[in-house]
Amino acid sequence: MQSDPVWVIGAGGLLGKALVAELGRRGHPVLTASIPWSRPDDAVAALRAGAERLREAANGGAWRIAWCAGAGVTGSSQDALNSELDVLQRGLAAFAEVLVTPRDGASGPDVVPGKDNASSEGPDPRPARRGGHFFLASSAGGVYAGAPNPPFTEESPTAPLAPYGWAKLRAEAVVRDFAAATGVRAFIGRISNLYGPGQNLNKAQGLISVFARADVTAQPVTLYVSLDTLRDYLFVSDAARLVAAGLDRLGQPDVGNGETVLKILASHRADTIGSIIGACRTVFKRRPLVVLGASPSAKAQAVDLRLRSVVWPELDRVPVTPLAAGLSATASDIQHLLAAGQLRRP
Repeated sequence: MQSDPVWVIGAGGLLGKALVAELGRRGHPVLTASIPWSRPDDAVAALRAGAERLREAANGGAWRIAWCAGAGVTGSSQDALNSELDVLQRGLAAFAEVLVTPRDGASGPDVVPGKDNASSEGPDPRPARRGGHFFLASSAGGVYAGAPNPPFTEESPTAPLAPYGWAKLRAEAVVRDFAAATGVRAFIGRISNLYGPGQNLNKAQGLISVFARADVTAQPVTLYVSLDTLRDYLFVSDAARLVAAGLDRLGQPDVGNGETVLKILASHRADTIGSIIGACRTVFKRRPLVVLGASPSAKAQAVDLRLRSVVWPELDRVPVTPLAAGLSATASDIQHLLAAGQLRRP
C-alpha cells in the first residue's frame, strides 16, 4: 500500500532538506514547491497551488504537511517576523479551503486561523479528509529563553526574551486554532539548536557551523556569550527522524481529530561552548581561534537551555549523532562547498 504523500514546505532549508531525505527513505511520496517568501501575496498563492497539488496526490485519502520554513532568527526585526506570521496564517486558511472536507454540504469552511472559529453551540471541528496531519517547526531556545528552572519540558512556562520567541508562540497558537477549526491533527516541534550539513551560513545562527566554517576557511570565531553557556545541539538528520516519527505518531488512536501535540525535539544532551571548542580541537587537530565580543542581542540569550521532553518519550529512545561526528560531517560539507566554489574564503 502506498504511503501518504507529504508536502515539505521549506524543503530548501536545513531541516527541510533532511526531512525530504528521511521521508523518501520511509517510502513517502514527497512534494516540494518554490515559495516566493519575499512577496507575501505571491507566497500565499503558491501555498494554495501547492495544497491543490497535495490534494490531487492524496486522491481523497491521507495527506501530510510539514512546515519547516522560516528565515527569522533572534535578531530579526518585528516587521520581518510579522510578515512571516501573516503568510503562515493566510496559508493555513488556504489549506483549510483546499484540503478540508466541507461540512453540511457547504462550499468550503470559513476558517481563519488565529481567530475564534467556534460556533455558538460549542466546539464542532470540521472533519478533515482522512489522515490530515500538519507539522510546525518551532524553537525551544526562542520560547524558553527567559524561563526559570532548567531543564525545560513541555510543561515548563514559556518566557521569550526577544520578538523572535514571541513570534514562535504566536505561530504555535495559529496552528492550534487551525487544527481545532478543521479537525486536522497537528504536531508542533520545539526544536533545540539545530545544526548539520546544509545550514545557511549567511544567517546569524548555528554556532557549530560557524566553528566548522572557521576551521575550513582559517578565520577566527567571535563569541558574544559566556563559554559556560549550555545548549542542546541536535544533528539535522536526528531532527528529521523525530519529525517523521511524530507525523506517524499523530495517526495513533490516542490523538483525536483537531488535537495539537506539542513536543520538544532535542538530543537531551547539554554542551557548553567550551566543550564545543574542545570537540573542535579533537576533530580538527587544532584549537579554533576565538575572539570575545559584545552584542545587544546577547541579552536575549539564556545561559542554561537544557531540555528534556516528556511527551511521546518512545520517539527519543533512538541514539542521536555524537557531537564529534556531527561536527565532522558539518565541516566536510563546508569543505565540499569551498572546493566547488560555492563558498569563498574570507
